[in-house]
Amino acid sequence: MRAARTSFLFDLDGTLVDSVYQHVMAWKEALDAEGIPLSVWRIHRKIGMSGGLFARMLLRETDLELDEDRLDRLRRLHAAAYVRQPVAVRPLPGAVELLRYLDEAGIAWAIATSGRMETAKVNLDALGVDPDKVPVITRDMVAHAKPDPDLFLAAAARLDVDIRNALVVGDSIWDLLAAQRANALGIGLLSGGYGREELERAGGFRVYDDPADLLHHIDEVCSRP
Repeated sequence: MRAARTSFLFDLDGTLVDSVYQHVMAWKEALDAEGIPLSVWRIHRKIGMSGGLFARMLLRETDLELDEDRLDRLRRLHAAAYVRQPVAVRPLPGAVELLRYLDEAGIAWAIATSGRMETAKVNLDALGVDPDKVPVITRDMVAHAKPDPDLFLAAAARLDVDIRNALVVGDSIWDLLAAQRANALGIGLLSGGYGREELERAGGFRVYDDPADLLHHIDEVCSRP
């Protein structure tokens, strides 16, 4: 009986690209423009959710009136602020090398992000990933974003792999909760700002510093060719 091949399903922000704090500041700008006072640390704790769910949770915390027009306006303000960030988004250490290693080893991989393509494209360009050649699942392609499993299930379907043999790599508790709900193993990275214990409690069976650290320990999570 042939052994099942491992595949990798990657989150994007904070997992492959160093973009979490750019998103935080973009959301801060959007919220300020709407007259919504919120501390930066509270914004950071929600990064990794879809924009819509993120905005709903933030507005609920501030006890302000919630309507769809305001949510859509916040999402658009955030996207506009993100794409004009003065600090360039760059791949995290080892990200490009990790993806190259998987390609050379013949290991399938895909990207599943809670962002829409309008912001994800900035990150994909920085990473050198062409969504016409690599499976990339964005928020507008699924019914629900993280912590629901839809994004990772769709990515596995695009790769035509069994989600139970997939490794979900993410930097937030929302990634790892979604991995559990998808019946996939979760790997946490510290490069998004969450702590090791938080990621382990959310379901990460291994936690590494960043993509470079994961590549250095790749034999702990999948067989080398």
